[in-house]
Amino acid sequence: MNEKELRALVERMVAELAGQAPTPQVKGADYHPTQPEGTNTGCLDDISEIDLRQQYLVPNPRNGAAFQDLKRKTPARIGVGRAGARYKTITMLRVRADHAAAQDSVFSHVDEAFVDQNGWVFCQTLCADKDEYLTRPDRGRRFDEQNQQIIKNTFGVSPKVALVVGDGLSSAAIEANAPDCMEAIRAGLEGYGIQPGKVLFVKYCRVGASDHIGELTGAEVVCMLVGERPGLVTAESMSAYVTYKPYLGIPESKRTVISNIHRQGTTAVEAGAHVAELIKTMLEKKASGIDLKL
Repeated sequence: MNEKELRALVERMVAELAGQAPTPQVKGADYHPTQPEGTNTGCLDDISEIDLRQQYLVPNPRNGAAFQDLKRKTPARIGVGRAGARYKTITMLRVRADHAAAQDSVFSHVDEAFVDQNGWVFCQTLCADKDEYLTRPDRGRRFDEQNQQIIKNTFGVSPKVALVVGDGLSSAAIEANAPDCMEAIRAGLEGYGIQPGKVLFVKYCRVGASDHIGELTGAEVVCMLVGERPGLVTAESMSAYVTYKPYLGIPESKRTVISNIHRQGTTAVEAGAHVAELIKTMLEKKASGIDLKL
């Protein structure tokens, strides 16, 4: 190897280490275009919009009609076929897309403009940022003195019902479901002659924050809508945690939960109507969780 060839080799190695590897030269005879020149296919279809209940990828099934009927009852990844011993490409890409959506939902925030638009009162737990929220669940259950005062001003002393929306582990769940669900709850309560008052929004919220709210206000019932940990079926699942006279240290068994509130599960409006009826029952029977006999 002469000096010129050695110099070229060193330059190429340095470029590769710097992430600036030159584009390899392709001979004309090796070039095979994937589509005719001048063709514009536009944007790719969003595969996350495909309804998994309708997607059946098994070729030449023995009883396809029965299997498709089964799939319509669940978004589970069944009947996805295979390519040799592996998933098909579209299945692999959909898993990665759903995983990315779940990550985005956990690490993103509910826009404060969205909170203002819905007329909710903003407050924040002891968590300073998303990293602290994820690593210190205990700080997501408590409030500092300034936010304690906001909570007291919002609900007053000993309200019948304290309505709370918490971002939880899915901002997407709150933005997709909380407004409609909360409106249904409020309408239902008013129909039962219960005045719901203002709605509190809690940033960096854990379910246990409702216990601190109950202790600060003496609320008879605290109802919290919170974004749940997203999975690969949906990143928009919300739950309602309803507790009679919550206090710091209350057992988890004292909560009543309505889960899987999203467009593929229990719809937001349906869940809201059920929550309103549940709150009315709790006020009458003075119990929640395992103590509530429905």
